[in-house]
Amino acid sequence: MKQVKVGLIGWGTIGVGVSRILLERPDLIEEKVGVPIRLVRIADLDISTPRGIQVDRSMLTTDAEVVLNDPEIDVVIELIGGIEPAKSFILKAIRGGKHVVTANKALLAQHASELFSEAYKAGVNLYFEGSVGGGIPIIKSLREGLLANRIRSIYGIINGTANYILTKMTEEGSDFQEALSEAQRNGYAEADPTYDVEGYDAAHKITILSSLAYGGKVKLDDVYVEGITKVTPKDIQYAGELGYVIKLLAISKFHDGRAEVRVHPTLLPQKSMLASVRGVFNGIYVVGDAVGATMFYGQGAGRMPTASAVTADIVDIARRIISKAPPYIPLCWRPDSPKIDVMDIEECESRYYVRYIVVDRAGVLAQISGILGRHNISIASVIQKESYDEESVYLVMMTHKASERAMRQAMEEIDRLDVVRAKSMVIRVEMEE
Repeated sequence: MKQVKVGLIGWGTIGVGVSRILLERPDLIEEKVGVPIRLVRIADLDISTPRGIQVDRSMLTTDAEVVLNDPEIDVVIELIGGIEPAKSFILKAIRGGKHVVTANKALLAQHASELFSEAYKAGVNLYFEGSVGGGIPIIKSLREGLLANRIRSIYGIINGTANYILTKMTEEGSDFQEALSEAQRNGYAEADPTYDVEGYDAAHKITILSSLAYGGKVKLDDVYVEGITKVTPKDIQYAGELGYVIKLLAISKFHDGRAEVRVHPTLLPQKSMLASVRGVFNGIYVVGDAVGATMFYGQGAGRMPTASAVTADIVDIARRIISKAPPYIPLCWRPDSPKIDVMDIEECESRYYVRYIVVDRAGVLAQISGILGRHNISIASVIQKESYDEESVYLVMMTHKASERAMRQAMEEIDRLDVVRAKSMVIRVEMEE
């Protein structure tokens, strides 16, 4: 083979980055691969808007079928996102004998088994480095660099929008809405930020990472998800006074033959490595039984970081084509791979931060501690903070490790007390291993 020909479907932010790399650095890529990689077709519904890059107009089309049906194209890059028509495009490319590169985390989190089953039957590769962590090579690390390990746990700050908002709230005292508005003005948050701030984006990513780490299928529906919209400046302040920061953390642990996979606001010690991940950056902390603790850090989104990951996948596939290597199908999505049993959130255990608003009178703490005690929840510390109003005060509590089920039952009772003025805020506490 004298060259590898590539077709691109989706010429948005990431697509422009990929086309720029392939068109502006062909010599560098050829030197590293051994053969030229040529971008020959670009499909997008909008091919008239200037992209700031010189492209031969004959390469452009508004019809994805032109790319999918071109017999000369070896690799199809899907960068339109969403489920449909992306899924149909990928399946058609695979069934047509074309290798595929995608950065579509939502599609992979929900339909990876089907896609890889088709890739296996067709004898082609499906690569997806750009789906998690932007320019951070976390997929390749789990797939290759850490393959000799049994992965014990993954802790990830893997949504830049949520991390930017929480960083602003921490460093500038902004409330959630103020920080979100600034993120939107700076292009770090969508007009509808639900996908990011409610934790769904992070849930897709931790589903993919968990499947790769544990060698079996983790279902997205089994992942517990809770967003950051209820975190207040007071919680940020009190966490800081206790020596913690609040992060939207994606957590995956494997023990006793089962996994716990969850996404939620989390108190992390200020001295932990993940606590130092600021703004739109991502950090992923992985613990393996042989390697111990490892930390991956970098830009988790954006045009060029993600384009870098996508291009790396193209290069990997090109090398496999040249060497006539069989397709790589991840263990977790092979036809005979097992389903990973994921624990219900109520089976998990954690320490907890709780912020109450209570009537300022004697006996309140005794009522609360009595309920916690009946549910076998031990209090680590209690601090009475400033007044909420003339009759009420903030009460901040840290517990020792307790079961989620017990904590939920206790909080239902506590919030019904007439001395509790508003629904209490409960945030889980994690320590990196």
